[in-house]
Amino acid sequence: MKLTHLDEKDRPKMVDVSDKVESFRVAIASGMITMSHVAFDMIISQQTKKGPVLQTAVIAAILGTKRTSDLIPMCHPLMLTSVNCDVEELPELPGFKLTVTAKLKGQTGVEMEALTGVSIGLLTIYDMSKAIDKSMVISDIQLESKSGGKSGNYTRTSA
Repeated sequence: MKLTHLDEKDRPKMVDVSDKVESFRVAIASGMITMSHVAFDMIISQQTKKGPVLQTAVIAAILGTKRTSDLIPMCHPLMLTSVNCDVEELPELPGFKLTVTAKLKGQTGVEMEALTGVSIGLLTIYDMSKAIDKSMVISDIQLESKSGGKSGNYTRTSA
């Protein structure tokens, strides 16, 4: 299989999507952060010194989704039509699951945008809470589903 980000002389390139047909595309990605009970409780009760952690993480996830092409070298700048973030409290871990849904009508997919949004959102939780718990673990950043485009639909199956 030929790598699409290399030209005929094996030099890096951005894939040419000029001739691709526009389609409605959606990508959903998620990830987790686990932490101590103390950190979890302080975040939930908004007692951290840096402010509202979860609200800030959602804003950071949206920003990360929008700025993906500035961070990932071969990503195209995209005109996103929607970014939605959901934070699920998981007291049994304790921790949080962050899910990002990115949408657009365009010539290339939004998987990297959704994945980047999740990563930046979770890193923001870590950054705002590290004074309480430096042992937090960010994990399971993954594409949950995507639709649209030439490659069709994908949905992660449970193992």
